[in-house]
Amino acid sequence: MILTITLNPSIDRRYSIKGFEKGRVFRATDVQFTVGGNGLNVTKVINAFNEPVMATGFLGGRSGEYIKEQLDATGIKHNFVSINGETRSCLAILSDDGSQTEILEKGPSISGEDVLEFYELYRELIKEVDIICASGSLPHGLPPETYGNLIIMAREAGKKFFLDTSGEALKYGVEAAPFLVKPNREELEGLMGCKIDSEREIIQAGKYMLENDINIVMISLGEEGAIVFHNGYIYRIRVPKVKAVNPVGSGDAMIGGFVASLYRDYDFEFILKVAAACGTANAMEAETGKVDMINMKRIMNEIIITRSKF
Repeated sequence: MILTITLNPSIDRRYSIKGFEKGRVFRATDVQFTVGGNGLNVTKVINAFNEPVMATGFLGGRSGEYIKEQLDATGIKHNFVSINGETRSCLAILSDDGSQTEILEKGPSISGEDVLEFYELYRELIKEVDIICASGSLPHGLPPETYGNLIIMAREAGKKFFLDTSGEALKYGVEAAPFLVKPNREELEGLMGCKIDSEREIIQAGKYMLENDINIVMISLGEEGAIVFHNGYIYRIRVPKVKAVNPVGSGDAMIGGFVASLYRDYDFEFILKVAAACGTANAMEAETGKVDMINMKRIMNEIIITRSKF
């Protein structure tokens, strides 16, 4: 079983608007609501591989009930801590010129009692899982050390922990040594405290992160692919050019594909191809955290991976 953690989930609302610009009134040509939040995007992709997955985190209000209903409808198991606040919404405005504007609500504040309840639930859930995957921002009320604490608990239980977050939460998480960490270029710059302008500097930063006893460092570079560090090798992944519809959630889809493939014990380079293809395929969909499996398999054949020692 795979456990996904979404501490700040959302309902993703997408509005398609022709010629969008600020200061005017528009009518949306299309409106879609989907379950969102980075961890739940990962969950949906793992579920698309038909691998056993359980989702946990915090949910509250009518938005939280909607998310539970949608997870039930797709057969995804879940066990969330119920909170008094209202689960947030994240808005994406897609214009016909290909641009996208995002408005992200900050989300509810989590009480100390909610945190203690989640830690107790987490201790029970990790007994039955092999891989734990935590993605996304921390809601108000949780200290930046939260992911670090969860990683330490997972290591003590002998479980693999995958982390995808940013800012101070990423810093403390890296110090706790997760099995895998997946920063993008911007998050890597925040972690290193300096501008990163070249692939050489990315590689130097990746090597530095490995010194924290992390097994796999995966640095996502958007349409430029990714650079992965594992077991003494650097893997440079290049993906084909595609017509992107909605790139939001592509990093989550990449993690979902990686986790599902690792769970199946595939060859490492094959795992990387699946992961990169999932991220690329997600960008071609309007819905976040969605991967068309036929499209994903086609993209896999166009992915190029080069390996070198370091």
